[in-house]
Amino acid sequence: MRSGLRLAFCLFSYHPYGGLQRDFLRIATACRSRGHDIHVFAMEWSGERPRGIHIELLPAPRWWRNHLRNRSFIASLRKRLASSAFDLVVGFNRMPGLDVYYAADPCYVASVRERRGSLYRLGARYRNHAACEKAVFSPAAGTRILAIAEQEIKRFRSHYGTPQSRFTLLPPGIAPDRRMAGDANGIRSDLRAEFGIEERERLLLFVGSDFHRKGLDRVIRALASLDSGIRRKTRLVVVGRDNPGPFLRLAKRRGVDRQLSCAGAREDVPRFLLGADILVHPAYSENTGTVLLEALASGLPVLTTGNCGYAFHVERAGAGRVLTGPFSQDSFNLRLAEMLDSDQLPAWRRNAIEYSRSEDLYSLVDYSCELIEKFAGYRC
Repeated sequence: MRSGLRLAFCLFSYHPYGGLQRDFLRIATACRSRGHDIHVFAMEWSGERPRGIHIELLPAPRWWRNHLRNRSFIASLRKRLASSAFDLVVGFNRMPGLDVYYAADPCYVASVRERRGSLYRLGARYRNHAACEKAVFSPAAGTRILAIAEQEIKRFRSHYGTPQSRFTLLPPGIAPDRRMAGDANGIRSDLRAEFGIEERERLLLFVGSDFHRKGLDRVIRALASLDSGIRRKTRLVVVGRDNPGPFLRLAKRRGVDRQLSCAGAREDVPRFLLGADILVHPAYSENTGTVLLEALASGLPVLTTGNCGYAFHVERAGAGRVLTGPFSQDSFNLRLAEMLDSDQLPAWRRNAIEYSRSEDLYSLVDYSCELIEKFAGYRC
């Protein structure tokens, strides 16, 4: 049996509440448990440092704009990698010099062209991000791509002509602790008591660390649109790492600030999934939407939009409602009101649990490790 691989894992910054960051740490930790030597290069690290993994922070001036900091980090990283021998370089952000890229983010060039004018594409920020993306997806590059959303493979290929053979579509990979716990009723009661929510009240849950992109403003507007009788019995709890100020002000203007609680970034998200009645996730853009699958595993019905990569799982499961086509606030308001007053909530819960037990929603990390070993030519 040959000795383990020496692997370089690269990302701009780590904090424990982002989906990309959680996937990175789970994959790095799993590779370490398989006997590989893991070296992580980043600009910033927030949170506990895992045992057995080497973490090296490469300096980049904090007062620089993000794209300049990224460019400085990439230059330092290239020098650092050139001075050490690694079997494989794995990136979780787009940058030159990667052997493997974990594609957690949607196609940048496509997103900009869909939402921004031509003047934006003349700026330094756009040029830098576009160049980094091209370094990964250009037909001339050799980077292997671990994709988590099938629709994004099509968009990357459309813009760059990347060979299909360089993509591997991963299965979902929600953490095992998202499955419904044995004492689900007790956990539900404790969570609701913590926030002063009575059992007769409906609890909407919003989870995400980018409130605007995940559509929190849309949820607040929908809450405010409810019939007064339903609105008085409905609460909204927001879990995530972001500035709540603009959304609290919107809630106050719409007269629903007393129905809204911001819990901040939390480690105990499974408690919220068990304590809520509906997960609301009307994202403006969402590569996958792992929280949708976490909700299904917890038996929580979902109201979401079809532009989320994992929304099709909600439809397949029969565990809520998915709004397709261009977003309509009126349609979202109507669907929320219908779900809150629906006698199908118990059936949606049962369907969600059954689906999460019969579908592979969990193996992303193991499959990623196997592919990393394969691409490095590793053989036991």
